[in-house]
Amino acid sequence: MAPPSAGPVEEVPVDVPTDVPLPVENEMRGRSVLLKQIGEARTIIERHQPKSLAVLGGDCLVSLVPFSWLSERYGDKLGVLWIDTHPDVQTPKQYMNAHAHVLGALLGHGDPDLTKAVTKPVPAKNVMIAGIHDPLPFEAQFIADHGLRTCSPQQVRNGAQPVMEWLKDSQIEVLAIHLDLDVLDPHNFRSLLFAKPGRGKHDFGDVAEGKLNIPDVLKLIQEVTTEKEVVGMTIAEHMPWDALNLQEMLKQLPLIGS
Repeated sequence: MAPPSAGPVEEVPVDVPTDVPLPVENEMRGRSVLLKQIGEARTIIERHQPKSLAVLGGDCLVSLVPFSWLSERYGDKLGVLWIDTHPDVQTPKQYMNAHAHVLGALLGHGDPDLTKAVTKPVPAKNVMIAGIHDPLPFEAQFIADHGLRTCSPQQVRNGAQPVMEWLKDSQIEVLAIHLDLDVLDPHNFRSLLFAKPGRGKHDFGDVAEGKLNIPDVLKLIQEVTTEKEVVGMTIAEHMPWDALNLQEMLKQLPLIGS
């Protein structure tokens, strides 16, 4: 789906999923599998020594190694714009799935296996979370304790003043942008976890769901790129339910399925 790349393209190998859930290992689901992927991603990046990179995920954990690399390369000149309904600062104590831990790890907090992959943590003052609303109590406390700056969905739609002020106030020269597609409204963009067909109202733990639309996100990114150079871009959490369900249907049809 993505346009052709002008630079080298690599794929981090991921085992074909099965119907058997990954085991919970030391409070984290699939810990050994995730650490293997983290190591392989690092090896690929080191092979190319890039000044900039784009990542198509996968869940939000795919930002860990690329943003860690950029932090090593640019140091305190790097800012992280985290466009997400959720802050992703939890630890295995709160939630066993590591996609909710990644920004915390980039800041140097959380599970040792994840923070070990971040040799130069990103300073909290260099982070902005845009599109967030209704954080969980632990997340709200973490944001307050670390002075993370945020921009609500309504503020994004109204010109994203908190983001632009953050850029002007900081010493940031380059940006890494993390775009979790679940910042989008699941009623309008359907390839999201929260848009699962037939879902119940409380199936996802009553966590916040996206309120933005694609034009809102594009406008925000276009505005920040007028101020700073973008050296990292990650897109995460694409969940194409219709394609997945059609694939399963095709397997069971005569003449087409096996």
